[in-house]
Amino acid sequence: MADESTAHISPQTTLTPALKAWKIYLQDQGSSPHTVTAFLGDLRLLSSYLPPDKTLGEISLPDLNNFLDWMENDRGVPCSPKTLARRITSLKSFFRWLHEGGAIPSNPAEKVVQKSVKSPLPDVLSPAEVEVMLQTAQQLRQGENPDIRSYTLFSLLLHTGIKKGECLSLSPNHIHLESPQGPMVFIRYASPQNRYKERKIPVPENWVKAYQEYKEQHQPTDALFPWSARMLEYVLEDLGEDAGLEKRVSFSMCRWTCALNDWRSNMEHNRIRQKLGISEVQWREVSRKLQVLSRKIDREEEEENNPLHDAAAQTGNGH
Repeated sequence: MADESTAHISPQTTLTPALKAWKIYLQDQGSSPHTVTAFLGDLRLLSSYLPPDKTLGEISLPDLNNFLDWMENDRGVPCSPKTLARRITSLKSFFRWLHEGGAIPSNPAEKVVQKSVKSPLPDVLSPAEVEVMLQTAQQLRQGENPDIRSYTLFSLLLHTGIKKGECLSLSPNHIHLESPQGPMVFIRYASPQNRYKERKIPVPENWVKAYQEYKEQHQPTDALFPWSARMLEYVLEDLGEDAGLEKRVSFSMCRWTCALNDWRSNMEHNRIRQKLGISEVQWREVSRKLQVLSRKIDREEEEENNPLHDAAAQTGNGH
């Protein structure tokens, strides 16, 4: 029996009107604007591939497999494994909705093989590397020509996990030091489509002190960090080099380090997701990576604290 979202759709309906109904359904289900845009884009690509008069009831498993093969090998546009996996998810989601809603008698996408993608683990800073970065930034803060910028930027990223674009969009008005819940950074978006990403993130008192010094030194007005994205990237890279790190420190590395620190401190997982400003769909992959990274650190710490490991290292060094 058809549900309300598929009530006007039948096997004789073509893809275009069905996609309009699916868009409304996704929005009603609370899907993020990014998810809605991506899923609809994937299905419109299928619509452009199939004959325009082909009805939903005529679409078969071979049609979908041929479409995926064309997209991967013959379309002439690069299709990464991650994009391919998402497009298969889009197909399965769309045709499952049609079938479960009673619009079509069978689901042609049910037997499409889902291709999982394991993207590489992100680079993070170890606790020791974080400590030496903060110490180096503190030295710059107290040097002969004191510069608080490195400390203020790195410490903010480390505690909030905000993205580069979010950092560049910050203004002094987004720093709420007198909030009843304690000092916070308010991440805001100009576009209404991204309002779901807006959030308030607590910042520690030691960052507040640095920020007040930073304001006196640089007197920011419109932008909190009135430099280009590339210049701020150099600030992080240079700080890492000054600290003696071999890694190229980046906004992304700081964001993942913040998330991993929160994960390992047993912060409630939904709070981490909200702090990062990501959807529940994105969180699935992010949480998997955080779990793997945390286990990796646990293994490394066990090895370092194992006396047999130290003895083996000494034997290997000829001692």
